[in-house]
Amino acid sequence: MRIAALLGLLAVALGAVGAHALEKTLEQSPKGVAIWEKAVFYHFIHAVMLFVLALRKPLKRVSWFAFLIGIILFSGSLYIYALAGTHWMVFLTPIGGVSFIVGWVCLIIAPPADAN
Repeated sequence: MRIAALLGLLAVALGAVGAHALEKTLEQSPKGVAIWEKAVFYHFIHAVMLFVLALRKPLKRVSWFAFLIGIILFSGSLYIYALAGTHWMVFLTPIGGVSFIVGWVCLIIAPPADAN
């Protein structure tokens, strides 16, 4: 739960830093602001999901870790790309996206909590 809370805090902080402290840096790239905002959006949604899953018993571990990996690879690669223009980082983005999809699929096929 603390990891989820930390990632939620980080999403809010990175959103604020991007909107204020990094505004000029992100505007140097034609899509820098949009890329940063997309990274924060997906980061925040999945941080909330980590928190929700942490409250569930039993913990849906595969989904939880898939969302965590997705945040790191998808949002992380976009943050770096938006800041540094390091183009090769965007090759990690789809892997993170697939990780998000895996997490959601695992939630779809998981038995209900009361089925145990």
